[in-house]
Amino acid sequence: MLDIKFIENNVDAVKEALKNRNFAELHLIDELISLNTKRKNLLTESENKRAQQKARSKEMPLVMRNGTPEEKEAIKQELKQLSDEGKNFGPLVKKVEDEINEILMNIPNVVSENAPVGANETENVVTRSWGEKPSFDFEPQNHWDIVKEGFGLERGVKLSGARFSCYSGDIAKLERAVINYMLDTADKNGYNEIVPPVLVSRESMTASGQLPKFEDDAFKTTDDMFLIPTAEVSLVNLHREEIVEQKNLPLRYSAYTPCFRKEAGSYGKDTRGIIRLHQFHKVELVVLAKPENSTAEHERMVNSAEDILKGLNLHYQVLDLCTGDLGFNALRTFDLEVWLPGQNAYREISSVSTTGGFQARRASLRFRDEGGKPQFLHALNGSGMAVDRTMVAIIENYQNSDGTVTVPEVLKPYLGGREVLNS
Repeated sequence: MLDIKFIENNVDAVKEALKNRNFAELHLIDELISLNTKRKNLLTESENKRAQQKARSKEMPLVMRNGTPEEKEAIKQELKQLSDEGKNFGPLVKKVEDEINEILMNIPNVVSENAPVGANETENVVTRSWGEKPSFDFEPQNHWDIVKEGFGLERGVKLSGARFSCYSGDIAKLERAVINYMLDTADKNGYNEIVPPVLVSRESMTASGQLPKFEDDAFKTTDDMFLIPTAEVSLVNLHREEIVEQKNLPLRYSAYTPCFRKEAGSYGKDTRGIIRLHQFHKVELVVLAKPENSTAEHERMVNSAEDILKGLNLHYQVLDLCTGDLGFNALRTFDLEVWLPGQNAYREISSVSTTGGFQARRASLRFRDEGGKPQFLHALNGSGMAVDRTMVAIIENYQNSDGTVTVPEVLKPYLGGREVLNS
């Protein structure tokens, strides 16, 4: 959530930043300024009423001693009226503040001055790549052609409907190996592993920036609880409304969880295979840091995600997302795209973002500066990484002509030394 004072002091810059990220409702900024002016005027009037009441209260003892019955009654009535009028300002101010907060909840973050300006994903900037595309002496296949039964997509449909899987056999073992490898890599990079709830409150979803904007994409229970779309929700809320000791910063967390999304806006996309599921699996990284350290932590988090792909010897590229492709919370984002030979394309496998103070303000995540004054932390999040898509990358890059999949060296200890998996 943006700070209303920041918006007031930087109206043109905020509008320009929002325009660059394709936010069409710029009139909301003008509404915010108008509402905040109204709020300030109401507070000024309230203070004036209190001052009048205080001044007349000081005069009351003298009037009550020396005044006529009419004067005594008049000052009583005047003070009652001033008191009633003063009390009326509270609900009026709250109503305006609620209107301000409702608008602020729906305005995305501004953008980093270092993010490339662009209209959409076609204008993202490739900053670097690592590794080489694999070569085959046969025509490489898509993962859904390689794996015939192990994804259990038909059984997923039987159990839950479209876009659900039911992994079995070597594919289930591969998933478990990938999860453990990712968590161990995060641990080596200094992330504290958490096993959080996957069912969270509306307050947690709102504090992390998922609500109100993405409510249509979320799975909700009848008692207004939500299945998490990412462990970022749980991890960001670990310290909601807390003041963290500066000596404990930065706080670095990792978590493996299933994640749930309706994929409401992706009808017809990736209908084959396991690229886009309603229930998928991910290892998430979240960092809470002092503002002056957030850029370094962002780079560190990207490097941590890259370590996983390097360990698996998978060719990938890093993209600096342009302003028009940034997510709602993000100040700046780097995506890792892995090469999938079966699809002859790069596909996103990790997205690493810094939100600046945007998310921390929503969740009231603070620390005390050197002078003891509470300041908002900077919150960062990233995939470390998407488990199902990593499995796709392994299956397509390590496929053999007989339909088996060679086990990457780093996963062999997690698979009992197995050399090859049956798909």
